[in-house]
Amino acid sequence: MKSPALEASLEASLSQHRPGRLCGIGVGPGDPELITVKALRRLQAAPIVAFPAGLRGEPGVAQSAISTWLQPHQQQLPLTFPYVQDEAILKAAWKTAADQVWQAMQNGDVVFASEGDISFYSTFTYLAQSLLQQHPEAQVEAVPGICSPLAAAAALGIPLTVRSQRLAVLPALYQMATLEAALAWAEAVVLLKVSSVYAQVWSMLQQQQLLEHSYVVKHATRPDQMIYAGLKDWPDLKLPYFSLLIIRVPHRRP
Repeated sequence: MKSPALEASLEASLSQHRPGRLCGIGVGPGDPELITVKALRRLQAAPIVAFPAGLRGEPGVAQSAISTWLQPHQQQLPLTFPYVQDEAILKAAWKTAADQVWQAMQNGDVVFASEGDISFYSTFTYLAQSLLQQHPEAQVEAVPGICSPLAAAAALGIPLTVRSQRLAVLPALYQMATLEAALAWAEAVVLLKVSSVYAQVWSMLQQQQLLEHSYVVKHATRPDQMIYAGLKDWPDLKLPYFSLLIIRVPHRRP
């Protein structure tokens, strides 16, 4: 029979070799002050902080948002996630990132900072899934954050939805028929990362007489935020990747 002292010693020995946790935190769309209190506590308590690496050596959105809050002793771990649609390339990148995070977890808890909310079209979803596929014993936690449609509506000073209104959110890869269907049943439609299809969207909104009820917000909450309210005079906008469009359908079709 083991003595209490021996059991305590064994438990201490095991805990020394137990990997840390992975905690994904949503840090909002760019403004460092839009991080939640809980996410900030998790961020500053972790010895290792991971985030998506920016392009061309520049800091990414999440990295810029948390830079104010990081402590000198914290190790920073940028992870590369390619902006491609090739499933094989993406899966290989997720696995590589998961391997890097698992190795870092051997030295303590790892926080992964994600732009916006952690479950809203977030890279963290794929990172966590890949990690758990390879290491089912891994402990993973998610802390929600503010997503870009909510931040954009606040910047515009309009409600995104009220009462029983329906909301549709479409990611960057959609067909015009999908947008047309969304406009037929939703009172509010949000198009994420609209830059690549803006010209086609503008034409459809013109046909449906919705230009005056449409708003573009680029780089919501960031210092270079720009708002275009009413798009009649903006058919040829050249927008950056992080731009979204909000359409407020003024009435229901019969």
